[in-house]
Order: sequence, then structure tokens, then C-alpha cells
Amino acid sequence: MATIAFYAFALGVIAGGLFTVLSRNPVHSVLWLILAFLSSAGLFVLLGAEFVAMLLVIVYVGAVAVLFLFVVMMLDVDFAELRAEVAKGVPLALVIGVIILTELGMGIGVWQFSDRAQLLRGAPTPDLAEASNTAAIGMLLYDRYLILFQLAGLVLLVAMIGAIVLTLRHRADVKRQDVLAQMYRDPAKAMELKDVKPGQGL
Repeated sequence: MATIAFYAFALGVIAGGLFTVLSRNPVHSVLWLILAFLSSAGLFVLLGAEFVAMLLVIVYVGAVAVLFLFVVMMLDVDFAELRAEVAKGVPLALVIGVIILTELGMGIGVWQFSDRAQLLRGAPTPDLAEASNTAAIGMLLYDRYLILFQLAGLVLLVAMIGAIVLTLRHRADVKRQDVLAQMYRDPAKAMELKDVKPGQGL
């Protein structure tokens, strides 16, 4: 059963990630993303990391994916125009992709397995008798891999800023408040006194 569950969850992750990118409807993309998150949580359960699995379901499925879904459904985003803007950056993206693949090829080409690799891979965390699963994750994230953890948060921040920049549009038919213009206005020019004669009205 564990083997069947592993292949089922693995296929769910692959299919969810693939259709998240390929789906033309943004709502369907978010639903496929939720499938990928749930399948990843199932894989974590099979690995014995129940705490990470529950975090994935509660935080990503329960908050982030639902937030994506509400943003996509409530914002009036012209996705055809957005795709046209994204298409302009395809050549630069291809160049960056080729550079990254070249770097990965160079790194994998000189890769050498250490004699202790299997031992370290088999026991990345202390024994459950010494520390619980949650405590072991905390020691790894906030002690041994603190710099990598902070860099991952920085990558998420950059991705959030990029998403805001891509979806931010200035519409000409929307009135916006100019605080500086209100603060620096001249009262002499802002008001005009009219000499209304009696009986004529305004």
C-alpha cells in the first residue's frame, strides 16, 4: 500500500504542477496547484514528516492557494494583455534559462559522492527518542540551515513583488488621491470670492 500511495501522490504532484503551468484558465491553474500541494503533503506523510505535511495543508492549501483563487476571481485582470507583456520577456528568459542550465551542467559534471553521503542522507535528523519531529525540524531550520532558510524567504519576497508588479495596472478612468497636491495647495488659488448682486442669485 505504501508503494501504491507513493506512486499515486507522485503522479498527483507531477500532473498538478504540469497543468498549473499549462492551463489557460487561471482558476483551473489554482485548483491544479491545490492538487499538487495535497499530493506533496501525502508524500511528506509517507516520509514520516507529519508536521510538515500538516503545515503544507494548513498554510499553503488553506491560506495561500485560497488567497490566489480569490485574487484571480475578484480582480479584473486582462490575462490576454498580461500574456502579451510576458511574451516580450521570453528571449531574456531563454537566455537566463540557458545560463542556469549551463551552470547546473558544470556543477553536476564535477560532482563527487562522499563516503559519508549515504550515512548523512539516512539520518539528517536526530533519533525520535532524542527529539520530536517538530523539534528536529526547528533545529535544522534555525540552527544548521539558517542562512538557506532566510534566502528562501527572500526568494518568496522577490516572487511576491514580481507578482504585484505584473498585475498592477494604472487605469485612467479611476480617480486617485494626490496627497502632496492637497498639502501644498495655495488657499488663495483654491478659493474664489464672487460678488453676487442682490436679487440676481448665483
